[in-house]
Amino acid sequence: MTDVATLNMLPEAEFVTALGGLFEHSPWVAERVVAGRPYVDSAALLTAMTEAVAAATEDEQLALLNAHPELATPRTTSLTAASAEEQASVGLDALEAAEAETFAVANHDYRQRFGFPFIIAVKGQRDRKAILAALLGRLKNDRPTEIATALAEVGKIAGYRLAKLLSPPVVAKLTTHVLDTAIGKPAEGLEFTLYFFGSAVYRKVYAGRTNGDGRAEDGALLEGAALRPGGYELVFEVGAYWRRQGLVSPNFYDTIPIRFAVAEEAGNYHVPLILSRYGYTTYRGS
Repeated sequence: MTDVATLNMLPEAEFVTALGGLFEHSPWVAERVVAGRPYVDSAALLTAMTEAVAAATEDEQLALLNAHPELATPRTTSLTAASAEEQASVGLDALEAAEAETFAVANHDYRQRFGFPFIIAVKGQRDRKAILAALLGRLKNDRPTEIATALAEVGKIAGYRLAKLLSPPVVAKLTTHVLDTAIGKPAEGLEFTLYFFGSAVYRKVYAGRTNGDGRAEDGALLEGAALRPGGYELVFEVGAYWRRQGLVSPNFYDTIPIRFAVAEEAGNYHVPLILSRYGYTTYRGS
């Protein structure tokens, strides 16, 4: 984390290094706003940078647009960490074959028409369907309109990246806690597995058991960058848990799966399970 006051006081080279990644592979944008310091806040800084892009030559603007990767394409060496994270946040790195082919054809048509890749601030989109709809819709634009639209999206992307740069670090975390109402205590020794799933993936990312407090023995199931946005499923082995207590019958549930979505990059997710032999309750806790 840093702040605008600190950025204002940095040597020019360090200022450019700190902000050089806001515009994809284009540190020249940061170079052109160094002389405008001090900036009163992040909005003033972002405005100065987007104005620098607007004042650039057409060749510079097109080079900036072409510095961006195509969406939903295999990772290449030119893909920055920021772009990779942004695309992964809406599952563009885990498409099924048919969906990937649709994006590939639309990306090809777009580049053939305009001469640069389709660019959209994916963090501002609901999902991949909305992104694809925007791509197909913008194919109808004339070239000057689309250049202006793409540059506006570049500005939005820079805004999201600047906000992240200036935000205090938050460690994302996923935890769980199981209470057994039949005994009025935390459920100890209950085995469970956590899966991550997307449109084309379903894989185990954690397996463990609860401790004497009914929580995971390791504390957090996933933490930090490991807790990526997407779908998750917690599967609790309640049948085996009851059998270890000698409760062979009644045994209404054998496993309890809980599916939920992680949407915030740096959010805390707590998934409790309140367990009985004939029912259960879950919710997003804190």
